[in-house]
Amino acid sequence: MYRCEGIVPGMKGRRIRLRRMEREDAEAMLGCWSDPAVAAFLDMPVMDSAEDAKALIEWLQRLAEQDEAIRWGIEITETSQLIGSCGFNIWQLEGAFKGEFGCELASRHWGKGYMTEAAELVAAFGYASMGLNRIEAFVDSRNERACRWFAKHGYMREGVLRDYRHTSGGYVDAVVFSRLRKDWNTL
Repeated sequence: MYRCEGIVPGMKGRRIRLRRMEREDAEAMLGCWSDPAVAAFLDMPVMDSAEDAKALIEWLQRLAEQDEAIRWGIEITETSQLIGSCGFNIWQLEGAFKGEFGCELASRHWGKGYMTEAAELVAAFGYASMGLNRIEAFVDSRNERACRWFAKHGYMREGVLRDYRHTSGGYVDAVVFSRLRKDWNTL
């Protein structure tokens, strides 16, 4: 059975590299996490400083050490620029073999295929290395762009969880998407 134990293995795609985020990445990730177009749909407090980003990176590292989550930084190979992150917010192997995919990308890099490449690397890792059967995503229903992205990339829309999250603006619905290993194998 898969155990993370704090190891976030590097993975390389055609134009990007997924790698463990370090404290030194705080400034770059602050740029992503505080981007107004991105922050509008993140389920976390507003970030005001690189110290806030550093604290989040350290928290994500602790979650990986405790086998509760695994998160990669998304880096453009050509420039070594960190532009976002993605990974499994949580997973359950025994009995369910599922993981919840989460991601964010700085808005100036939207529409260039970087997240598609990153998500495929993470899916391959989830299915092949972790033994997942199901990858699911819970998307803020107001995030129409993300809903279209998941539908376009082989995820099935399963339904809506009403008032699923509480945000600074009140409760919001979450659209549930999933992709099964058998669907991934046929793409």
